[in-house]
Amino acid sequence: MSFVTKEKLFSKEWFLAYTYLLAGSFILALGIVLFVNPYKLAPGGTYGIAIVLHHVVDLKISAMALCMDIPLLILGTLVLGPRFGVKTIVSTVAIAGFTYLLETYRGYEPLVVDDPLLSTIFGGVLYGVAIGLIFKSRATSGGSDIIAMITSKYTKMSLGKLVILVDSIIVLLTLVAFDDWKLPLYSWILIYIEGVVIDIILQEGNSFHKTLLIISDKYDEIRDKIINDVNRGGTFFAGSGMYKGKEKKMIYTVVTRRELAIIKSHVMKIDPDAFMNVIDSNETLGKGFKSLDEDPS
Repeated sequence: MSFVTKEKLFSKEWFLAYTYLLAGSFILALGIVLFVNPYKLAPGGTYGIAIVLHHVVDLKISAMALCMDIPLLILGTLVLGPRFGVKTIVSTVAIAGFTYLLETYRGYEPLVVDDPLLSTIFGGVLYGVAIGLIFKSRATSGGSDIIAMITSKYTKMSLGKLVILVDSIIVLLTLVAFDDWKLPLYSWILIYIEGVVIDIILQEGNSFHKTLLIISDKYDEIRDKIINDVNRGGTFFAGSGMYKGKEKKMIYTVVTRRELAIIKSHVMKIDPDAFMNVIDSNETLGKGFKSLDEDPS
């Protein structure tokens, strides 16, 4: 998966991308400080680990998360290659910076006192809006995603499954650290709400995987972007247009919702007249996804 994108400096696309990125980073920091941390929730990611450590050793969340994110970015670049662009680095620093300002000058008191469920719901909404905006900027917040990418490279497990697995392990840290089953249960509710809101922000339905059908005269260029930038395969289907009977080639591929944001950007630049149909994939089996051997049917 590549998150290296190139908008022309100071262009409309550049300003829009960084507006999304900084807004998402600030909203995520609000969710962390005002809703998630006060009730010891840990909905995945390095900030989930940092929240647990904050309540155990009383260090700043932003500092601990940044100390984990920077080595992960370096390790990810060494192991996976230059997949993380400037925007991912800016996102990492911005989230830590906004979180530091909030925890330093506002403190850790919850916005909603004595109501962990309401905080969980609104925390999930803020997380979803934040991550959705960061994805729209074609960046990633790094953290546990990088762990999943590295693990995927060596285990051949699907990235989507590994992201869920890594975040679930982080969620369970709250049970180990605080011996309270309510904390991981609240965290899983937050993660579910976050996923729904991300899909609303990206207008991509409610499935983690997306089936893409793309028709374009520039299919070779689009294919190269899918293979080289997103590291996905696909299939060409031959057909003909209904109006003029012109021979066409259609690209069929399945990607994650994060990869979809990158592909949509590439297709828009390569061929603004292309036709793209995005379909929710309720179950995806085969190489790069869930193994056929794991399907009980």
